[in-house]
Amino acid sequence: MERATISPSLSQNYLLCPSRALTTRLHYFSTTRNLSSPSSSSSIKLQHSSSNGGTSLTRCNAVLSNSSSSAEVADIDWDNIGFGLKPTDYMYVMKCNLDGEFSKGELQRFGNIEVSPSAGVLNYGQGLFEGMKAYRKQDGKNILLFRPEENATRMRSGAERMCMPAPTVDQFVEAVKATVLANKRWVPPAGKGSLYIRPLLMGTGAVLGLAPAPEYTFLVYVSPVGNYFKEGVAPINLIVESEFHRATPGGTGGVKTIGNYAAVLKAQSIAKSKGYSDVLYLDCVHKRYLEEVSSCNIFIVKDKVISTPEIKGTILPGITRKSIIDVARTQGFKVEERNVTVDELLEADEVFCTGTAVVVSPVGSITHKGKRVSYGEGSFGPVSEKLYTVLTSLQMGLSEDNMNWTVNLS
Repeated sequence: MERATISPSLSQNYLLCPSRALTTRLHYFSTTRNLSSPSSSSSIKLQHSSSNGGTSLTRCNAVLSNSSSSAEVADIDWDNIGFGLKPTDYMYVMKCNLDGEFSKGELQRFGNIEVSPSAGVLNYGQGLFEGMKAYRKQDGKNILLFRPEENATRMRSGAERMCMPAPTVDQFVEAVKATVLANKRWVPPAGKGSLYIRPLLMGTGAVLGLAPAPEYTFLVYVSPVGNYFKEGVAPINLIVESEFHRATPGGTGGVKTIGNYAAVLKAQSIAKSKGYSDVLYLDCVHKRYLEEVSSCNIFIVKDKVISTPEIKGTILPGITRKSIIDVARTQGFKVEERNVTVDELLEADEVFCTGTAVVVSPVGSITHKGKRVSYGEGSFGPVSEKLYTVLTSLQMGLSEDNMNWTVNLS
């Protein structure tokens, strides 16, 4: 069967090709519109051929043409999607051996994957992931990615730490584009949420002794999402954790490896059972400097000066964090990246979190050793609100992208 990869920079028309394994794959096909029937969304041609074993295969030249934007949006309750997995249509898969050369990737129907019980990712946690979003613009047709090359670069950095080969920046970005375009009907209408994109890099080769896996899989899947916290954009309530720690110096806290997140589940579960939104972790040496929340970075504001813990190996270099710092400076704010103490946190004028999932989330209260300190009056503070508005307007295409951060998929 002839295979090729999607070229997202070209027309959004693809060749559907069912395999003998009953897995549907998408392949790029030179396309034309069916101009004689404007209401028609596809045209199909079937060609039969034989493989080496004589098995009859069907090549499906199914040209999926763009129709009206309303027909391209899935029929679900966009006002109540929340933040959870909603299976979409396609995922992208690409494999690699230890030599570092990735095969040409392909889009497959979203579904379960087969992996050996002795896979490196299952036995030794050799895996990384990224998180990013796509937004539908107000015109209903154009879709925006936000700084995908930054996620690609971060995955490559993490892969080096975890002894894994990684896709090039171009391979990563093209895979993300292809996956989003293949699932474009799942991108929420403007203002209703975003399409969360989850690239994974996993050691899927079988290995028994402790060693790097002999084979790796790069996979991208997507899901439409709403707000990460149940509070939405209302302030969240955090508790400072003093017993459990997220990362240690010299460890893997600075890369987005899967084990970092399993390690926070116990403290997070305890906090949520007590009514808190999430946990804020301290450094494990002095136990007085802020690090980060379970899945997002932390900022404080005092006298209009914005401070955030510096990146030094135990804190994930968040792309939203980096973007907020740049946005804040363009808005005239002074931003400091340094050690931030718990005492400074408790004396702050505003506190907020940043991350791909939360974007910017105001903190309504911090509880530390039984002492609760509240911020604001049940909404964004003036600084965090300003930064949230500027960044989300850029991400959604509501303002001009003078930073050159967005990638348009039309």
